[in-house]
Amino acid sequence: MKAFRFQFGHLLVLLTCNLALAQESNPSTASTVAGSKPSEGDKLYVLGFNDVVQMKVYQEDDMTTQVRIEKDGNVALPLLGSVVIGGKTLEQATKQITELLNKDYLVNPQVNLTVVEYAKRKFTLLGQVQRPGTYEIPNEESINLLQAIAIAGGYTRLGAPWKITVQRMVNGEQKVFKLNAETMSKDKTSKPFIIQTDDTITVGEKLI
Repeated sequence: MKAFRFQFGHLLVLLTCNLALAQESNPSTASTVAGSKPSEGDKLYVLGFNDVVQMKVYQEDDMTTQVRIEKDGNVALPLLGSVVIGGKTLEQATKQITELLNKDYLVNPQVNLTVVEYAKRKFTLLGQVQRPGTYEIPNEESINLLQAIAIAGGYTRLGAPWKITVQRMVNGEQKVFKLNAETMSKDKTSKPFIIQTDDTITVGEKLI
């Protein structure tokens, strides 16, 4: 009986050590085991002004940095200097930084970018909705146009889902997007229009 306990305990120790070694040699596996695998919401989250992000590069401890995103979307990163990541998802920003580092500085860098502090993000909804006003986007989440309209109580009886405009500042210039929410709601394969900080959405009126 004592021999069996010794053998079982010895086997358990070996399995534990092997798992630790596997995680250490494969950072992506370690990330998954630790529960830090990005969720679908993380992939869609759009980085914006006042978000604080942390960058880590595997086996490059001196590259670790924590920075706040400026109004113009810029952050200052080691080696790279000023990089625009505002307006991009975490996945897009990570890919961009990886490519920049790989181009001139590091061989096959493994970049991990996370948001450590979310800025308060708001959007304004005007026009033919039940509750026009300014609303806050929940932390760590993204919302699309249809969800934003639902937050405002949906359309009034005069609301025209096919007559929606979204005003947005892009690189210091105001852009206007003309959208058809009726088509979006019917076509489940259409790409959702993600609402960004300080967007102004206006729902038009039906012609009676």
